[in-house]
Amino acid sequence: MSIVVRPARAEDVPAMSRVLIASIAELCAADHGGDPEKIADWTANKTPEGVAEMLGQDGLTLFVAEWDGRVAAVGATTASGGIALNYVAPEGRFRGLSKALLAVMEADLAQHGFAEGRLEATKTARDFYRAQGWVEVEGLGCNAACRAMSKVLAPGGNKA
Repeated sequence: MSIVVRPARAEDVPAMSRVLIASIAELCAADHGGDPEKIADWTANKTPEGVAEMLGQDGLTLFVAEWDGRVAAVGATTASGGIALNYVAPEGRFRGLSKALLAVMEADLAQHGFAEGRLEATKTARDFYRAQGWVEVEGLGCNAACRAMSKVLAPGGNKA
């Protein structure tokens, strides 16, 4: 099995959309409880059109993790030092894809001068992030359905 993490490209958009929608629908039951309305709301902007819009959005950098040449995970960092997306295809779960993707996104944030990264973790993802050294924090504006988390990325970074 070969994992390659790289910046997303326009030709990845259909595969990215499939990964995002499948990951949410099939792996995030702890968060949506199988409720079709919640799934529809959550995936509404994950269509190919929505993903193409994200790809062109200023301040958002999208990445993909390829597994044997196929897009199998999607992530994004923000210009304000956050991780906005980290989703894996159901068939790629527990194969190191999310971990590899997260490591690249953390390095991207550190390279852009952030000493600390931030994210909003779903119930589904909390234990994963904890295992990668992220800690829960109060007061970062997270809603009741998620938990704000942070991680020290680079001792020499200058942005918080």
